[in-house]
Amino acid sequence: MGGVSKEHSVESCSGTDIMLGSFVLVGICIFIFIVIRIQRPKNFPPGPQPVPIFGNLLQLNILNPLKDLERAVKEALVTNAADFSGRPQNLMVNSIIQKTGFIFADYGSAWREHRRFALMTLRNFGLGKQSMEKRILGEIEHLVARLEKSAGADMNPKTLFHDAASNIIYLVLFGTRFEYEHQTLKEFVRCFTENLKIGNGPWAMIYDTLPVVRGLPLPFKKAFQNFNTVKQIVLNMINKHKLTRVSGEPRDFVDCYLDELDKKGDGQSSFDENNLLGIVIDLHVAGTDTTSNTLLTAFLYLMAHPHIQERCRQEIDEVLEGKAQASFEDRHNMPYTQAVIHESQRVANTVPLSVFHSTSRDTQLMGYSIPKGTLIIPNLSSVLSEEDQWKFPHEFNPANFLNDQGQFEKPEAFLPFSAGPRVCLGEGLARMELFLILVSLLRRFQFVWPEDAGEPDFTPVFGITLTPRPYKMGVRLRQKPGEMQKQ
Repeated sequence: MGGVSKEHSVESCSGTDIMLGSFVLVGICIFIFIVIRIQRPKNFPPGPQPVPIFGNLLQLNILNPLKDLERAVKEALVTNAADFSGRPQNLMVNSIIQKTGFIFADYGSAWREHRRFALMTLRNFGLGKQSMEKRILGEIEHLVARLEKSAGADMNPKTLFHDAASNIIYLVLFGTRFEYEHQTLKEFVRCFTENLKIGNGPWAMIYDTLPVVRGLPLPFKKAFQNFNTVKQIVLNMINKHKLTRVSGEPRDFVDCYLDELDKKGDGQSSFDENNLLGIVIDLHVAGTDTTSNTLLTAFLYLMAHPHIQERCRQEIDEVLEGKAQASFEDRHNMPYTQAVIHESQRVANTVPLSVFHSTSRDTQLMGYSIPKGTLIIPNLSSVLSEEDQWKFPHEFNPANFLNDQGQFEKPEAFLPFSAGPRVCLGEGLARMELFLILVSLLRRFQFVWPEDAGEPDFTPVFGITLTPRPYKMGVRLRQKPGEMQKQ
């Protein structure tokens, strides 16, 4: 009896040891696998050591990681542009947009085809020409009418410039605009602004870093819901647009794309209705958020620095004396105003991390080896505040863009639209909008910081785009352009 118990005890002990040993062995294998996976490639740039599973996520300030990221922007985006112009394809944004459009498309033939088409079509519909100027000035009339309703009072400009910029790009895309406060416009702006905050926020980082959580009902699901809302609105607009379309007689960008679809019926092209949907959404985002947030930043600083606002206004009045409207060509005679606009872009730092890139092949950067498929985050913020590039890198000062003779001068480090093949498609449109809107509004109104609003807070809200914190703007009516007296 005792012998049987002893034998059974030995068998149990051996089974337990084997099971324990198996768990230890599996654990060691998993640990080795993880460590091997996160080891640095040979000659990789220096940086903090990643930890298993979480990588470098826990080492970043997930609310604002700008200060944690290093730079080598010009060499990557310009000198070795082809090597660094890819897009990562496994992030949350890729799951949301389902590989449509061209902003997040990887570097290749489909991206080149769509970018070439977009550039050509935008130029044909006036980008950089007087016809585009007329569209912008037409929208400015609606903007002025909206501000006149608030003259003598304070208003919240949070969506004002978003509405105006959205209408300008929609005149190009669909040949139509929405009245301010229209429900469709409000829904567009809400969805876009929410997603641009989610896209570079902590929940997006968690989604990108921990694939196991992607199916859970966590806050990043809101971004998917917002995109589906926008997608359905745009799809309805495209379908409605088709009803009045005449093939071969394009009225706008969407008609041009539909004409292209008619030509590409052989299935050999990347043009299809899903990409039409995606490119319309891409152009709306690209043509709206950066411009509107730069304008919000500009008026925030102009109210905080009334002497700068007044000096702009004096220059505007002198140059536009006797003219009913400003022209984009007038910028050449307004060096100070040009400097203020560019300084607003610099401090706005609207897209601080650009749109994420990836390497399209094994390459070199500053002597280091970068493997194909490496995620690249261009820290444009570092360039726009580089101490040896700017006279006053950490303050709002138009002198950053003026030489000793008071002439406008743009430093090489001014890269708000990124650089290289992935430079912002709408740079020309944005420059025209910023100049015409700011000049027209300063000519017509005075903007003052409300007495009961406390001190201005210049700390931005972080996201894919930086946004000024909500503020109120005092609007004071000046004389109409025709009534202006020479000052």
